[in-house]
Amino acid sequence: MVARRLMFQGTGSDVGKSLIVAGLARAYRRRGLSVMPFKPQNMSNNAAVTVDGGEIGRAQALQARAAGVVPSAHMNPVLLKPQSEIGAQVVAQGRVIGTAKAQEYQSWKPKLRAAVLESFAVVAAQADLVLVEGAGSPAEINLRANDIANMGFARAADCPVVLIGDIDRGGVIAQVAGTKLVLDPDDAALIRGIIINKFRGDAALFEAGMKAIEQHSGWPALGLVPYFADAALLPAEDTVPRQRFLPSGERRPLKIVTPVLPHIANFDDLDPLAAEPDVALVMIRHGTPLPADADLIILPGSKATRADMMALLAEGWDIDIKAHVRRGKSVLGLCGGFQLLGRRIADPYGIEGEPGETPGLGLLDVETILGGDKTLLAIEGHAIVSDAPFKGYEMHVGRTSGPDCARPMHRLVDGRNEGARSADGRVAGTYMHGLFNDDNQRRAWLEAFGAESRLAYEDQVERTLDKLAAHLERCLDLDRLLSLAK
Repeated sequence: MVARRLMFQGTGSDVGKSLIVAGLARAYRRRGLSVMPFKPQNMSNNAAVTVDGGEIGRAQALQARAAGVVPSAHMNPVLLKPQSEIGAQVVAQGRVIGTAKAQEYQSWKPKLRAAVLESFAVVAAQADLVLVEGAGSPAEINLRANDIANMGFARAADCPVVLIGDIDRGGVIAQVAGTKLVLDPDDAALIRGIIINKFRGDAALFEAGMKAIEQHSGWPALGLVPYFADAALLPAEDTVPRQRFLPSGERRPLKIVTPVLPHIANFDDLDPLAAEPDVALVMIRHGTPLPADADLIILPGSKATRADMMALLAEGWDIDIKAHVRRGKSVLGLCGGFQLLGRRIADPYGIEGEPGETPGLGLLDVETILGGDKTLLAIEGHAIVSDAPFKGYEMHVGRTSGPDCARPMHRLVDGRNEGARSADGRVAGTYMHGLFNDDNQRRAWLEAFGAESRLAYEDQVERTLDKLAAHLERCLDLDRLLSLAK
């Protein structure tokens, strides 16, 4: 079996490529096709563990779920996980191969191209249709040399392209016309049409706009996609949803506060909590103190724990967190957040930056030493205090140990104890990701704070994917799109 392929590129970042690919994957699956998602290169600190022991971008895991297939490292063969403003950890076919600064990474691309094409061949051999997602925009012609994310891949894989523009941010006619203007003619020839995404209002008012886009680009308009508000119910890829920064106008039984540190990672751990009717989840940006009326503070994952610890101190959030604990309130650290709660974080080998060590918050009597192989593991077990079961995954570098590990949070099915708790139980840390996706586990946490869980989270994700597929079927000609695939 050699699949047909169709690639979706954008006039810019965050135009909705990931969501459209997920919706189309579910729509074509419902038509009886075997569908696989593929993204040659992704940049995100929200990642998922695959059954083959690798890691891929969270968006590709969601797309695989939409297609009804098991996520594989080959679906996202190059994943860049930013650790600084100019550098990132490089994951190839699910495994960390090193860290590169932006300029250095350009010289890595020719070697990575072979891995990308190899993975694409593996994926294409297992499906009727491969839906490929680009990264950023092909209009970034400064990055065209050795490109593996957009037109470089499309040319190498002989893959037709659909261009997506985002009308919600304004200037979509210029977005499309400008893309056509700067593209190499051979690259432009691969584009088979345009989708305009995130439209609000009366579609009849944009008919002239669609004609103008066709006139200025020479590409046919394939459809106008109305804004899909329920996208907020699906895991976000790499942008913390803006609405979470706005405190809820109504008082809910449980207020959870999360500081947004510069290298926040896997913040989709919080999505199930945000969706609970009894929970007000408020994420706090730079320059704002943590509110004193929080019931629970959650420190989420981090891609650069020591750097984020220094950022936390610079914000004065350490003072807020310790005052919160003195008031008898609770703190939970997830993965990197667990490491922040300890006495110190040591990085003797320079895994996350310059070698050295940084004092932690000291709220747990543990310490972390970064080193060794990265742990990528699907796990299950139960919470020791509530006995509630859970399934999740570990994704971290380093080991955490100390006296408070004698009071673990979880017991895993393989017999291991995991996590740590303070003597009074108010402060806890765990390496488990996906903890709150489990309805039983989330219900136990909420009940401990006097709140009620009224959500079947995984069912909600499935219903939302079905709604997204139906949404795209109403506004796009799926037969015409399929005819463009090669």
